[in-house]
Amino acid sequence: MTPPMDADVLVLGAGAAGIAAARRLRALGRSCLVLEAGTRVGGRAWTDAAGLDLGASWLHVAEANPLTALARELGFTPYDDGRRRRDILLAAGRPASAADRAAYEAACDAWEAAVAVRAAAGGPDTSLGEAAPRGGRWDATVNHWFGAIINGVESERSSLIDYVATVLDGQNLMVREGIGTLVARLAEGLPIRLGARVQRLAAGMVAETGAGEFRGRAAIVTLGTGVLPELVFDPPLPEVVTRAIAGLPLAPVMKVALRAAGEERFGLPPFARLGRMIEGPGDRPCSWVLWPFGRPWAMAYIGGRLADSLPDAASAEAAARAELARYFGAAAVARVFPEPATVAHWPADPLFRGGYSYAHVGAAGARAVLARAAPMEGKLRFAGEACHTRYAGTVGGAWESGEAAAEAVSAALG
Repeated sequence: MTPPMDADVLVLGAGAAGIAAARRLRALGRSCLVLEAGTRVGGRAWTDAAGLDLGASWLHVAEANPLTALARELGFTPYDDGRRRRDILLAAGRPASAADRAAYEAACDAWEAAVAVRAAAGGPDTSLGEAAPRGGRWDATVNHWFGAIINGVESERSSLIDYVATVLDGQNLMVREGIGTLVARLAEGLPIRLGARVQRLAAGMVAETGAGEFRGRAAIVTLGTGVLPELVFDPPLPEVVTRAIAGLPLAPVMKVALRAAGEERFGLPPFARLGRMIEGPGDRPCSWVLWPFGRPWAMAYIGGRLADSLPDAASAEAAARAELARYFGAAAVARVFPEPATVAHWPADPLFRGGYSYAHVGAAGARAVLARAAPMEGKLRFAGEACHTRYAGTVGGAWESGEAAAEAVSAALG
């Protein structure tokens, strides 16, 4: 006798894409079961008990982001903290002059224009770094900012065409209550099984986990591309799909949050931004946001080869403290932040193995391939930020991808 189904659709992963898929399936009248390997929902959208967003931090392109309206409907508080603002900008170790700041802004504009022109020219995919301006006083700094900080990896490591296709513009909003909190709220009432890591998805839509087997008529896989290669598919996925997954690795981004013990704030306002000029070939600055929403936190954002060189939380905290000391001195950093840091080391987390996706050079079309993939007679679909061809790397893109996968699977079920 065939065992009974657990749901029409099995959804693998309770991040933003999985939650969006489950909500859409319910709206379409389909039963679903969300299988989540971890002990919480939200995936890479995670707000901890202290109110820190340790994963997704912004509602990017808020004007088009489906989560913006949902946040406001639920009474959340989005806030625009400004783009490219630098309350402190260091040039060669000293506070930047007005001329320095103007040159920095001009270099940012020139960088964005150059890569857009190169991508529009057509031809084979190349690295983002090959299109970037070189030789100017701020060029290396700007290239590091748009590469290792924004894209998560150095520009030489990522696809020019993919970067330009998915570049984020418009308004970016932080959420006072936390984006992870928002995603968790949207998951309330859904059938979610925590601690159910799917190891194998077999023919007949049987999801094998350490907690037993679960059956459905269809499945939506929302696992990030950092761990997706670990999931066994039987029958195997088409080679074009496995190539697409391999072409979209997760960038080694992480966050370090330092908590101020007293009232000292270095004379800086909420949401203060710090930045500095690169001082040599091996210099890799972090990005900083201080005192978000007036809270006593200094948040370091680390990506690229600097992140690759930091194997654990202790090394990440040490790097962040050393970087902050460039602005305020080591003694002041030790005095203001005496407590151990909170570190979100996404590359070391076995449930994720990275932050958000980028495309290898030559893999510019991989997102579309993964988003369109429909093996097992269209009853298996993929979703997540890596599948979004416009808003990749964002929680909004993951959400839209999950909804699209739910609609496609529902149609395939007839």
